[in-house]
Amino acid sequence: MASIDRMSLLELLRKSGSDGNVDFLKEALNVLVHSLMEAEVAAQIGAERYKRNPERINQRNGYRQREWHTRVGFPSLLEPRKRAEKALLSVVQEAYIHGVSTRKVDELVESLGMKGISKSEVSRICRELDEVVIAFKERPLEGQFPYIWLDATFPKVREGGRVRSMALVVAIGIRETGDREVLGFDLGMSEDGSFWLEFLRKLVARGLRGVQLAISDAHEGLRRAIEQVLAGATWQRCRVHFMRNVLSQVPKSSQSMVSSIIRTIFAQPSQEAATMQLRQVTQQLRGKFPKAMDILEQAESDVLAYMAFPREHWRQIHSTNPLERLNREIRRRSDVVGIFPNRESVIRLIGAILIEQQDEWTVARRYFSLESMAKIVQGEQLPLASTTLLQK
Repeated sequence: MASIDRMSLLELLRKSGSDGNVDFLKEALNVLVHSLMEAEVAAQIGAERYKRNPERINQRNGYRQREWHTRVGFPSLLEPRKRAEKALLSVVQEAYIHGVSTRKVDELVESLGMKGISKSEVSRICRELDEVVIAFKERPLEGQFPYIWLDATFPKVREGGRVRSMALVVAIGIRETGDREVLGFDLGMSEDGSFWLEFLRKLVARGLRGVQLAISDAHEGLRRAIEQVLAGATWQRCRVHFMRNVLSQVPKSSQSMVSSIIRTIFAQPSQEAATMQLRQVTQQLRGKFPKAMDILEQAESDVLAYMAFPREHWRQIHSTNPLERLNREIRRRSDVVGIFPNRESVIRLIGAILIEQQDEWTVARRYFSLESMAKIVQGEQLPLASTTLLQK
């Protein structure tokens, strides 16, 4: 086979020199891929083409011409796509078929090598992905999750002849072993309290328990839902969002100075010291920035809640940054689509992205060490908070 491949490449090289229309790289890939496929078939059958072997275990059934429709020109059977890429393809294809594509989507379809898209093929891909995504979305949650993060993004979805901005909520958590896990996600019309309440109840029904600290922004509906469903859990107000809220009440010329003074609160070695420093700062700055200091004073217990937990965890649990990084990836992928053709396509793509993220976390090192997690799981730091499912 090697000699045949060399002859093919030499012949192709001669053609590329005499004929400017020959795309040498593309045709060279054609030869390479054909050789790889031949080698794979020969390994499966137990004999090369036109060779007889008494130990062969199969036979060839001929072949048919196939065009390359993948982005880099490789047959899909040789390079299985990642689940999220399949989901993206299905969403783009679905938008294309339903006639809602824009010039950007048309260009994307062309760049992905998708021509002559059939509805049956789209349906097949969608069914395959939906089964996997729904199984992941509704799987039981096992073990305890002392820390959870909650946040929302807002993809645009076409529904009822209109384009709507919907709320995509995501929850991630830390197991008692220190490992990260995607807990759940869902899509709703708006990020109101009833939607958050239903979302958290579903998490608990699937097995969420042992929550000691829930980290989120100051969305009032979400905060009330946490209080109702995660009984006994402490709420940590995202420090990053909190600082933005405080500084929004300070003139731009003074924001840098006020920010530096407030940060002295979070530099304290303990929760008690931070509380004392917060009160000193509010007294110091109240005369000049009364509204900002009102926000700071009212948030005292919520913005310093993380300091009651092991110091090794402070950097990660004082804000929603761990979830923000995941949300940025979700937005990056969904921006490619622009406007989703329906709700199902959002769940399909985001679900596939989250499955891939979960796979990466599964093989990554622990987010927190077992030793540091033992301080709260075994009750050395705080008693475990019980999680209750309220009846609707």
